[in-house]
Amino acid sequence: MQEQISKIREVAVEEINKAMNAKELDEARVKYLGKKGELTAILRGMGSLSPEERPIIGSKVNEVRDELETLIKSREEEFAKQELERKLKDETIDITLPSTKVKRGSKHPLNRIIEEVEDLFVSMGYDVVSGPELETDEYCFERLNLPKGHPARDMQDSFYITSEYLLRTQTSAVQARTMMDNTEKTPIRVICPGKTYRRDDDATHSHQFSQVEGLVVDKNISLADLKGTLEVFVRKMLGENLELRFRPSYFPFTEPSYEVDVSCFKCGGKGCNLCKQTGWIEVLGSGIVHPNVLKMGGYDPEVYSGFAFGTGLDRLAMFKYGITDIRLLYQNDVRFLNQFDRLDR
Repeated sequence: MQEQISKIREVAVEEINKAMNAKELDEARVKYLGKKGELTAILRGMGSLSPEERPIIGSKVNEVRDELETLIKSREEEFAKQELERKLKDETIDITLPSTKVKRGSKHPLNRIIEEVEDLFVSMGYDVVSGPELETDEYCFERLNLPKGHPARDMQDSFYITSEYLLRTQTSAVQARTMMDNTEKTPIRVICPGKTYRRDDDATHSHQFSQVEGLVVDKNISLADLKGTLEVFVRKMLGENLELRFRPSYFPFTEPSYEVDVSCFKCGGKGCNLCKQTGWIEVLGSGIVHPNVLKMGGYDPEVYSGFAFGTGLDRLAMFKYGITDIRLLYQNDVRFLNQFDRLDR
């Protein structure tokens, strides 16, 4: 039987060395070392040997098995190395060739404006708050000093769902909710960015648009605080050298109220088609919070005062990026949005 084992070893070594690839090598392994292999068959037949022969034959078989496994492992490593060399040769990449530009998205201009506004006011100590877009008449109008019958509540201006619920016409409703939710009646400093809805649809107005409104309530708040805040806001968003102009206006929730203009950032105040030759561009509304609004929010107007302001984020985006039609912001036209890709580089 030892001669048979030696013969198996000799033939197996020859086949393993002659194997041309991993497949042929695996076939040789199965033939001699597999469950039905020739060496395995000898081990299974050892029961017919005498007790003296068994250890001798078992040791010989194990010795040949170890030798063949070592040889097979060596050939496997050889084939793996050859395969790696082949891949490196066939799949070589010339890194000096120009690459193909990978198409990627970019931030929407509205999202850019929102992030800029939020970052600015957070750095000034403001909180960013939000509220429901489906609002009640109470918070959208009554708590903002717009009683029933007020012209701003006209059905032609608002999207009413029922007599009580409507799509909010301004984010001022969030300010009213913020004052009510502040049960301890501590000072407030917040901005409220979000979507609003009105019955408009043309090149400069949309039935859905975005606003950001700010509210500060504290002791001894004055118009000087409002003016200083708006100067930082406008110059950061539209240009460092802009001048502000306050014009008296009327809003039910502020008294006194002001429209705020900035010197035209296109012509520098000389007059052009953008500012309609006036040298000024209207950007937002503002004012000192009306005492009635403070009362309905649970604040004593004899102790507390505040200021509020609001502007359209769409309008800021149009000014900042030179967009002439507000509808472009909502059409998702790739030709339009691709223009903002370079701003991410």
